Order: sequence, then structure tokens, then C-alpha cells
Amino acid sequence: MIDTHVFQDKTAVYYTLGCKLNFSETSTIGRMLREAGVRTARKGERADICVVNTCSVTEVADKKCRQAIHRLVKQHPGAFVVVTGCYAQLKPDTVAAIDGVDVVLGAEQKKDLLLYLGDLQKREHGETFTTPLKDIRSFAPSCSRGDRTRFFLKVQDGCDYFCSYCTIPFARGRSRNGTIASLVEQARAAAAEGGKEIVLTGVNIGDFGKSTGETFYDLVQALDEVEGIERYRISSIEPNLLTEEIIAFVARSKRFMPHFHIPLQAGCDEVLKLMRRRYDTALFAAKVKRIKELMPDAFIGVDVIVGTRGETEEYFRQAYDFIRGLDVTQLHVFSYSERPGTQALKIAHVVSPEEKHRRSQLLLELSDEKTRAFYARHIGKEMPVLMERSKPGTPMHGFTPNYIRVEMPHDDALDNRVVTVKLGAFNEEGTALMTHNEPT
Repeated sequence: MIDTHVFQDKTAVYYTLGCKLNFSETSTIGRMLREAGVRTARKGERADICVVNTCSVTEVADKKCRQAIHRLVKQHPGAFVVVTGCYAQLKPDTVAAIDGVDVVLGAEQKKDLLLYLGDLQKREHGETFTTPLKDIRSFAPSCSRGDRTRFFLKVQDGCDYFCSYCTIPFARGRSRNGTIASLVEQARAAAAEGGKEIVLTGVNIGDFGKSTGETFYDLVQALDEVEGIERYRISSIEPNLLTEEIIAFVARSKRFMPHFHIPLQAGCDEVLKLMRRRYDTALFAAKVKRIKELMPDAFIGVDVIVGTRGETEEYFRQAYDFIRGLDVTQLHVFSYSERPGTQALKIAHVVSPEEKHRRSQLLLELSDEKTRAFYARHIGKEMPVLMERSKPGTPMHGFTPNYIRVEMPHDDALDNRVVTVKLGAFNEEGTALMTHNEPT
């Protein structure tokens, strides 16, 4: 039994690193603490509790986690510091040794964070509570409102893929998910709170159904029937799991937006084999082609990793040429980071940091070229935009169905409303400036 009296009138700050799933889970932790009587600290106010939700996708991410912890400890002296997330699961002792950290929670423990706060008295040494990878079984539900108007619905967790460069399966455990019935109920609850857009999040969401005998296709069909939700977005889905039936369904769907985020990681078959990915470039190109056949204006974002072990100059050139030929909108470019315990460390060819940077810059320039061309095709078009909350006196922003960011003058009456706008020119940030609008 938790004594919530200890939490009354306490304040907390939350710091999240990494993916949309982490942000969703942090939001759920925040709601849990608020229900126990903890208030979110105001800007500049010293907090009683600091919660850090970490990422460990790269070495840089690990460093940012440590820096964030040090910064919060300094900004909130005497605060009870809780660290959770992927870095906490993978390196609990390292995190616990950081001065000021009180409790380190693994993947299985974060959903029960309140149980580990005790009386909020500082610990002499950081305590760790984690579960071995093979025993991470539970699925912790999370459907949380973001900073603006959209909700993030966690539909799946964990991954069974074990790509050669990736530690996420070691941090998150095996693939598991909630039931379709429970997720539909969470979507209905979001609609009742006034939510109009939901982003489906997870580690490998196309693998949905491993623990319930259902499929991702079944899930999107069920969610499409939830009244009140006007828009869904699929955060990221593996190309081999993005089936023809899913693509066709999104094309005819009432509520799923023509917006895809598909990890490619390498545009060369030899490198994909070294990465232990489950598709080749021909399959990826076919998926992009099919999306564009059914949804010519679809936004397609693509993840690419440069400088992985084994990526020779010739392999990179093949990848660059392949990506240049894809009708995609934007590239999310990452430099390969060596992770302890991964199979990629056994691959002989190592790419220098300078060469990784050069390759990244080439792909970022290609991405800008593709994004500008995508935007240019939409100037002068009228499109519906879901406007997001903003501070008085500041411009409002929102997104078209195909994820073009739009800016317009502030108007409280348009908060969380769909507005039909005519897209004007794009500014340097890649935001479309509307030329006129009409509420719908």
C-alpha cells in the first residue's frame, strides 16, 4: 500500500531523451504522480522529485543522459532523483554511481515508479531495481497527451529482431503488446478528453500481436472506427511489416493519415545483410512505389545509418544512389555508434569519424533537396490543418494530413480545431505560411 500523504504538495520535473515512446511513458509517469498529489514544478522552481527517462540508442545518447542527470541534480539540490529508461536498464550500476541519483528503475519497474519512492528521503548510494532481459514480460499501457494537441498511444513494446548494431532488445525485452480491445478503449478515452489526433507508438509496432494473437492490420481497422478521433499517425514501421493490406487500408481510411516513417538504415544489400535486417533494397523500393501509387502526396520519412562497420566507400555510393532514386520526403540521418555487446563489433571494416561526418552531410543535403521539392509541389494547395495550442501572441502551428507544418497568426478560437488553409511559401524552417484560412 502506497502512502500518498508523503507526495502531497510536492513538485516534480521530468526530463525525457529519445523516442516518442519514451515521451509517452514519461507523460504516463507524470499523470501517475499528479494523481498521487505531486504538482509539476514551475519554470525556475526547485523540484522535490526529478524523473529522467533515458535513451541508449547511441554512445552520444548515453552521454546526453549523464549530462542531463548532472544538470538536474545541480538545478534541484536535495531533490529525490529517479532514473529509468533504456540506459538505466542497460547500465544500472553506472547510473546509480552518479552523484545525486537515488533510484534506478529498469524496463519492468518504471510502470510501478511510485512503489520505489518511499518517503522521498535521499539515499546514501543509488539503488538499482532491474529485471533480467528474459524476465521482462509485462506490457505497461500508456496513452498520454503531448505538449500540444496530439496523444501518443503505446500499442507495443520490445523487439525480437536483434539487428547486429542495436541494443534496444536488451533494454526493452521481447515483443509484447496490449489487446486491441484495451487500446480501443484508451483511444475512446483520449477522444473524451478532447483529443483529435493519436500517434501510435512502440518499438516495433508492425510486430503487434505477438502476445495476443492479433495483428497490426486488425488494430488499425479497429481504431479507425473510434468516433471523435480525426487523425491517426503511425510513428514508425519496419518495411517488411508494412504489408500491402496496411498500405491499401491507409489509402482508403477515414482517419489514418498519408504519413509513413519507414526505417531503411542502409541502401545497400550487402550492408543490410551485415546489419541483419529482414529485407533488401528491392522490397523497400517496392513499398515506397506502392505508397506513392495509392497516395501520391504521402509524406515518407526514412531512417538511415551511415558509417556502420562494413560500409565501404563503394557500398555507401550504392546506398546514396539508391536513396536518391527513391520518391521519399525526408531522411533522418544517424552516424553509426558502436554499442557494447552487439554483433556488429565482429565486423572488420571500421569507418572513421571524419568519413561518417562526410557521409552524413551528403545525405542531409540530399534530404533537404527532397523535402524542398515535396513542399514546392504543395504551394497554392488548400489543405486541412489541425491547429495546435500556442502561447498568446505567438504564431500557431499545425500539420496537414501529409505532415506539412503550417504557421498562422494566433487565434484562441482555433486551438485544437481543423482549419482549411491555402499553403503559401515556406520559410527557412520548412514551415508553410498560410495565405488564407477557413474553419471547418
